[in-house]
Amino acid sequence: MRYITRRVGQAAIVLVAAFTATFFLLQALPGDAILIKYENPELGLTPEQIASIRVAYGADTPAWEQYLHTLAGYLTGDFGYSTQYGTGVLRLIAEALPETLALAGWGFTLAVVLAFALAFLATLAPFAWLRSALHSLPALLVAVPVFWIGILLIQTFSFGLGWVPIIGADPVQALILPVITLAVPISAPLAQILLRSIDEVSLQPFITVIRAKGAAPWWVLTRSVLRNAILPTITIAGILFGELIGGAVVTETVFGRNGIGRLTEQAVANQDIPVLQGVVLLAALTFVIVNLIVDLVFPLLDPRLRTGRVTRAVIAHREEALV
Repeated sequence: MRYITRRVGQAAIVLVAAFTATFFLLQALPGDAILIKYENPELGLTPEQIASIRVAYGADTPAWEQYLHTLAGYLTGDFGYSTQYGTGVLRLIAEALPETLALAGWGFTLAVVLAFALAFLATLAPFAWLRSALHSLPALLVAVPVFWIGILLIQTFSFGLGWVPIIGADPVQALILPVITLAVPISAPLAQILLRSIDEVSLQPFITVIRAKGAAPWWVLTRSVLRNAILPTITIAGILFGELIGGAVVTETVFGRNGIGRLTEQAVANQDIPVLQGVVLLAALTFVIVNLIVDLVFPLLDPRLRTGRVTRAVIAHREEALV
């Protein structure tokens, strides 16, 4: 219970730190979103009217007052209003979130499947040259830009082969190519960490004993190696899941999906600080919750972590995954 309480407290501190850093970094950006929108001559607003709008948004007060007011609002569920649309930030996020959740959920699931499939093939392939080539594949996929994968998939499967329509697609068809685009770069580091862990565990003396007893390679991999090699992979999976929103920005822009990524891209273009603040906090909240779940799952997978040295052991697994 002390471990859970400490981890929840650390998660709360991370959220407050992320909110504070984001707020002051966005405040330091050049330009003023309210002036950019309302000083447009086509609107015909007078300087007095524009000044009253700035007062309504609280933009005329010092930064520290805006910080405390915004922090108090977030604690009570008031995320403020978009300077571009005049709509509540919470409503904009709520409307865009289902699209991104579907994309991120299926993308992450496919990434895990691809990573395990690649790790199994690279370990059990019958030829040494094929195992070596499959071991090198994750490093290649990590270096491929997300937008290039999306454009390549559209050119090949939509315009070339005509298998997946881009225009007039139903909800399932509209998800196929974006999910693959998001999954490929996420699966690469997952497979890389899993392969390295499998290689390290395979060299342990107890695995040598199991092989000496005549166990088949697939049996050794699935029954003995994988269970001991999976913890670093879960760690990096938690970190990568928190980065899905960042990947969704590019993917949703390439495929024209109206999700959190598209909302973020438009907020950056319009310097819509309230929306950016809300999206960044959503990303931080996702990252914190996923990693909290990962830390709480560790003791269930590894009995050695159920002792009083849980925190130190979890940190060791994190460092192992991130090296």
